[in-house]
Amino acid sequence: MTRGRLVLGLLALAVLGGPAPAAADAFLPHPPGAQWTYVWTDTTYNPQGTLETVTVPAATRPAKCGWQLAWTGVRSGSGGAAPASAPDTGTMCFRDESFGLLNSSWSGSLPPSSEPGLCAPGPGTACANSLGSVLYDVIWGGRSPVLSEPLLQGLSWGSKGGADGSVSSTNAYLGLRRVAVPAFPHGVTAAVVRSEITLAGTPGDDYGSGTRTTWWVRGVGPVRLEFDHVDGSVTRAELQSTNQVPAPVLPDQDFFPLRLGLKGTYRWTNAKHLRTPEVETVKVAAVVNRSARITARSVSGPLRAAGDYVFSDQLDGLRTTYGSTAAATLITFPHLGHRRHFFTPVDLMTYGFNPVLPPYPVPGTVIRSGNARDFRAFGVTGKTRILGLRTVSVPAGRFRALEVRSVLSQRGSPFGSGVRTMWFAAGRGLVKLIFAHRDHSTSVVTLVR
Repeated sequence: MTRGRLVLGLLALAVLGGPAPAAADAFLPHPPGAQWTYVWTDTTYNPQGTLETVTVPAATRPAKCGWQLAWTGVRSGSGGAAPASAPDTGTMCFRDESFGLLNSSWSGSLPPSSEPGLCAPGPGTACANSLGSVLYDVIWGGRSPVLSEPLLQGLSWGSKGGADGSVSSTNAYLGLRRVAVPAFPHGVTAAVVRSEITLAGTPGDDYGSGTRTTWWVRGVGPVRLEFDHVDGSVTRAELQSTNQVPAPVLPDQDFFPLRLGLKGTYRWTNAKHLRTPEVETVKVAAVVNRSARITARSVSGPLRAAGDYVFSDQLDGLRTTYGSTAAATLITFPHLGHRRHFFTPVDLMTYGFNPVLPPYPVPGTVIRSGNARDFRAFGVTGKTRILGLRTVSVPAGRFRALEVRSVLSQRGSPFGSGVRTMWFAAGRGLVKLIFAHRDHSTSVVTLVR
């Protein structure tokens, strides 16, 4: 039996002739001097509304807090129970992570006095939960993350919120939609996220629970929010003005979905080294947050191969973080350096360097080798270019697929060097791969079903 094992590192993106690499602050930028003005209302607890201004403060807290936003406004009475000019001020801290936007802490004035208590009753403990400002509504039910990224079609995630984690949410990305708000009266393209939020064990359970829809604009932040509470109240917020400019809209197709149970059967041939076709199934066997375990197993052919891999899909792109492959075969492939082996279609797809795909695969994006850990694992140099959408036909059907071409060079190994072209279909993943090796052989992988 021949065995191969790999552990891969992270590669920074180099982008030529395209947008800058995706960043965690794309949907909530915080440059010095940034400013947003919102009006928010609640049909029960703030019917007259609040004009609220959010800014990036000049002075920031220690680094552990991340970065800050500050807000100020004046409430105009809340259902007849609050003072006519109740204060509305506060600060909120965020961090930009590879998996998206995280809320770390906040401090603010008390919510409207008529707002139901959103903490479990207890002696001598002040309640830090509130829905008395736009930013409180944005983070309610989900602080880690507030927004999971990259935002790709089919994405859903769970999160916790509240000062003590007592609020839970399930969140789903609904896609890109045009929306008109006072700040953008002619409309702007927003990423729409719907959240089902649950609060339990407090006097305000029915107010703290419900369905929230948030419209996020890249380069600006949230521009609209609607929270339909279980008790019948409705909170609405809209962006009135801002000095931030919408960023270009990036494609949101998921060309390699980490969806539990997704399975494909592939046929791999190489007329010189693998004359009898190898047929294998590749399956997403387990999913946790934005990581997945993928298995590859032989169905028929000469390799009797098995592979296990871990993939992560975050703002540093789709990458492999672990892989282990084995095969029982009499076939001897040409030498590959660094103790590499090609036993499965996944081996051929991930060979070289990370990431396999950038987070938002814009045509013209170039990924270059250069990460030290990747080089120790593979010894491969080269670059990958995103070419764009092409129509390809394989036994499984006809697909409009993203074409990705890599030029790979492994010193001393013609078989490990050459040009690899891959095609990925949105919602399905890899559908075709051609690796033209420098030893004058060609590996061809196609999706059968």
